[in-house]
Amino acid sequence: MKKLPSCFLLALFYVSTTPSFATEKAFEGLYDDVDFLYIATGRKQTVSQAPAVASIISAKTIRQIGAHDIDEVLETVPGLHVSYSAGGYNPIYQIRGISSNTNPQVLMLINGIPITNIFAGDRSQSWGGMPVENISRIEVIRGPGSALYGADAFAGTINIITKNATEIDGLEVGASAGSFDEYRGWLQYGGSVAGWNTAFSVQVLDTHGQHEKIDVDFQTVLDSNPFLGTNASLAPGSVNLGRQSLDTRIDLSNDKWQIRLGYQQREINAGAGLFEALDTVGEANSQRYNADLTYLNTDFSENWDFKAQYSFFNTFTKTNAMLLPPGTDTGAGVFPNGVIGQPDVYERHNRIDLSSFYTGLKNHDIRVGIGFHHQDQYKIEEKKNYTPFGVVLIPLPGVIDVSDSFPFNQEKTRKIYYGFIQDAWDFAPDWTLTAGLRYDHYSDFGGTLNPRLALVWQTSYRFTSKLLYGRSFRAPSFAEQFNINNPVAIGNPDLDPEVIDTYEVAFDYAATHDLKVGFNVFYYQMSDIIRFDPTTANNTGKQTGHGLEMEVNWKATDKLTVYGNYAYQSSKDKGTNSDAADSPQQQLYVRANYTLTPTWSVNSQFNHVMDRQRANGDTRSDIDDYSLVDLTIRAKEFSPGYEFAISARNLFNEDTREPSLAPGAIANDLPLAGRGFFIELRKSLH
Repeated sequence: MKKLPSCFLLALFYVSTTPSFATEKAFEGLYDDVDFLYIATGRKQTVSQAPAVASIISAKTIRQIGAHDIDEVLETVPGLHVSYSAGGYNPIYQIRGISSNTNPQVLMLINGIPITNIFAGDRSQSWGGMPVENISRIEVIRGPGSALYGADAFAGTINIITKNATEIDGLEVGASAGSFDEYRGWLQYGGSVAGWNTAFSVQVLDTHGQHEKIDVDFQTVLDSNPFLGTNASLAPGSVNLGRQSLDTRIDLSNDKWQIRLGYQQREINAGAGLFEALDTVGEANSQRYNADLTYLNTDFSENWDFKAQYSFFNTFTKTNAMLLPPGTDTGAGVFPNGVIGQPDVYERHNRIDLSSFYTGLKNHDIRVGIGFHHQDQYKIEEKKNYTPFGVVLIPLPGVIDVSDSFPFNQEKTRKIYYGFIQDAWDFAPDWTLTAGLRYDHYSDFGGTLNPRLALVWQTSYRFTSKLLYGRSFRAPSFAEQFNINNPVAIGNPDLDPEVIDTYEVAFDYAATHDLKVGFNVFYYQMSDIIRFDPTTANNTGKQTGHGLEMEVNWKATDKLTVYGNYAYQSSKDKGTNSDAADSPQQQLYVRANYTLTPTWSVNSQFNHVMDRQRANGDTRSDIDDYSLVDLTIRAKEFSPGYEFAISARNLFNEDTREPSLAPGAIANDLPLAGRGFFIELRKSLH
């Protein structure tokens, strides 16, 4: 083997890669179209050649596994585990041991545009999942992405690409029903209307949710205090997971122009309660509107293309929460109707993004971009029947509007200006070095500079080696900066962003056209982690982590395909010198799809989640491991245009739980659904 050149070592200090034209063309024979992604650099690349550790989930795979929601799909990605918070069972995407209750360290994009809400820095407090029928593919990068995408591409980036007119053949309708009184329906259309390629979809959901029991909650702890003398807890009782949702999307394209419009509505029940006290009546309602206009000219001028995009995102969440049940006494009086909070958050986002590729220099592919983002938390409203005095809640004479006198947060705006440059340089045969740098300036906390370096070596025709480095940041949320009148969570406008430096070595091996293997190791250092310590937000945390991930994709026969992945991580909280809490240290996932006949197929999944540690100071025993088995049987074209499927989720009725917050107000953690059965029928009208 050749001795590695010194520039291989230099890659530890800079940015990212793209393959040469000749190499990419050679590899098109080894890889299907579903093995290409755009998220790593903005260019189409194979996963093996991309300057990142990435995974792709296609619409075909989503349908094969019988997934109904994006969370079921993301759980199949190595190194990514979907946990849940108590309030509404909002998903927490844990990547490589990086986890927090609001989960702002993962950037989610829809068609390349962030959907981050500024209040908590996540996908909103009433995210409510995302149905999958309109999803074309999902691209996931594990590791840093701020050099291209800016804030919050920290632990990872998830890009959801929706279907366009070329991917929907005429009209398709479908419905599914099953356990937990769950009913779903969808309609999709793809075609040409007045010269525009047009795609339209509408998806609806109505479910009562699973009803697993919680034995002990936070109110149980309060009831055990002899000085209060209450017996108000609703535990033992069921989690409250009913929800209704509506998703509509329109995609119009014509030559160089594309217009996308979307509307999402959610009504979500309280889950296990915002205070980890069972809430049988609480719910959150949200609406989200989005629109984006894109102009793309691939022949803008000699050696230049040009992309301009304007996007608008408006969202609001209205919450009616029973924080503690009727009859509770917080030490300052009894609440006969319970402790009630009704916080509402309204925000809107406007973005302008301009970018261009320049190919006028031999062996260089240079991308530059600038942009502006205006974030506006334009209305904060709140009603409640209590007022805090220290950590004690004092009853008010009814539910009072305190929006103008004692609100929980403030109406604020933020302006962000950014610019980036990236150069993919084929400096030698089979070697590509991509270096990139992005600068973001925030009106509230100043500037941040994020480099990224990757060296990709086409070691042999079938084997690719990568050495990667990247720095990313996570911007403080408005809850962390501007919370007021909350005795246990006070905002701090002087916060700095969280920072992570990540180093990775990755290998991709296409043993044959039918067998592909990926393997990578990583190490990261986090600093300036934002925590409420003890009650005011401060940059107090540090964490390090290392681990490995591997995946195998094998087409064993013309009828049988097998996919599997394994992930290991070990992360340390440097402040307490203890294991980082809640995330699995090991995960194993295996999937097999077998085509019985041209009509019938069977898909099975096995997911094993292991070794989750408690937070420092939490005296409960470690979180139990669990194994889930799912099964989907599908019949295509059993009658012209028809498709039928039946799925079993958690086939063996495993007791599966996700960790509740320390120190354990819900002592036995958050129960997930037991065994469930679902049927699905769809019809295509060409």
